[in-house]
Amino acid sequence: MSTAPTYASGKVTSSKRTSTGRLGWLVLPALAIFVAFAVLPLFGVFALSFSSWDGIGAISFAGFDSWRAVLTDPGLPHALWVTFLVIVLSWIAQTPLSILLGVFISGSQRYRAVLAVLFFLPLLLSAAAVSIAYKALLDPNFGLGPGLNLGILTQDWLGDGTLAMGVVIFIIAWQWIPFHSLIYQGAIRQIPGSMYEAAQIDGAGRVRQFFSITLPQLKNTMITSSTLMVVGSLTTFDLIFVLTAGGPNDATRVLALDMYLTGFRANLMGPASAIAVILVVVGLVLAQLLQRLGGRERNSQLEGA
Repeated sequence: MSTAPTYASGKVTSSKRTSTGRLGWLVLPALAIFVAFAVLPLFGVFALSFSSWDGIGAISFAGFDSWRAVLTDPGLPHALWVTFLVIVLSWIAQTPLSILLGVFISGSQRYRAVLAVLFFLPLLLSAAAVSIAYKALLDPNFGLGPGLNLGILTQDWLGDGTLAMGVVIFIIAWQWIPFHSLIYQGAIRQIPGSMYEAAQIDGAGRVRQFFSITLPQLKNTMITSSTLMVVGSLTTFDLIFVLTAGGPNDATRVLALDMYLTGFRANLMGPASAIAVILVVVGLVLAQLLQRLGGRERNSQLEGA
């Protein structure tokens, strides 16, 4: 009697392994595309960082000259600081509002679906087009402030370092909060309604339910959303390039913009590739740190009906 369950369990395990092995072949096309368009170019950029190339002529081996030039450049620590500042400030601006909007649009009222469509409109717009529009609106001479005769808006928004950084963070949050709200909306709808019903029976109000049930259940979702925010902030280039071009006085010159200016303005592809490698390393380190914040438990989100 005791051997039958063991035999059956082994048979089921063997069947699962066979099924997994067959399904594994379905991953090969995606894996091939990932290797061709992500891994190989990354190795190419890493190899290019040890070369001297102006983007047109022949590529020549330069050893560690590009890395030495980048690591001894006094502008690198500043660009790293501005990049981390954009990451932190954009996370602070996006996360609370994304969670609150996700909670709001996860309801079943009809008007919320209409509002959700309006909320997602900024996500459909090009970052370059958004930058051009905001640059025109914030013009101290011909923008929205002088047009409406509003003194509070009539400022040199892009000519002051602090104000320019605030404008950059505002636009990033304005455009990407809808995306993260959609992530939180899906996660909130997976929380079992029985948990809220039990909390209501115990006399917990909406605020207490939010902090005692909703937020703890969104732990893994917050890690995922934060990882996307960090990676997105690291690669923010087009918005800053069109809006401020890194100014004023390099106040918004992030590492991605520094890479572009080094490679395509100064025609120094070797140092630009070294900066790109630094970007990848910083992104991987931050992503791993965020994943470790989630701990070993991967199933804290309960599945709802």
